[in-house]
Amino acid sequence: MSSSSNEPPVPWLSAAEQEVWRNFLRLSRGMERAVDRQLQRDSELSGSEYDILVPLSEAASGELPSRELLRGLGWERSRLSHMLSRMERRDMLRRSPSPTDGRGLVVAITDHGREAIGRAAPAHLAMVREALVDHLSQDEKSALLSIARKVLPRLAAMGLA
Repeated sequence: MSSSSNEPPVPWLSAAEQEVWRNFLRLSRGMERAVDRQLQRDSELSGSEYDILVPLSEAASGELPSRELLRGLGWERSRLSHMLSRMERRDMLRRSPSPTDGRGLVVAITDHGREAIGRAAPAHLAMVREALVDHLSQDEKSALLSIARKVLPRLAAMGLA
């Protein structure tokens, strides 16, 4: 199970650990698929487009540096660039050179982008509530938040997030 003979072997997951891991993957992937399907069914947005429009719509100025979007989304630069080009062609956002970073871009939501997320948000939030939030106790919500706050920084420290 080790990657080289100089490293100690990595212990296999116990049956209980395997159950946790596999069910976490099923939950995570299942929610992601459900969000994508719901958005595609009920709006003109994909899950990725919604993910981009949310922080732009929440920003006081309606714009963010592309580096900040990239960091917040945790995507590869090429994926963000492709999505921004696609959304710009659909008049959901516009890109312009950053006034403070000669190599950077500023991404701004357009009126059409605001309208699109405004139409998509109610059904999306209803699905998130129905599928997840309303079925968790406050202790379960707190536990999920605690887990995310432990694991996400660890992934970043490992260079994986």
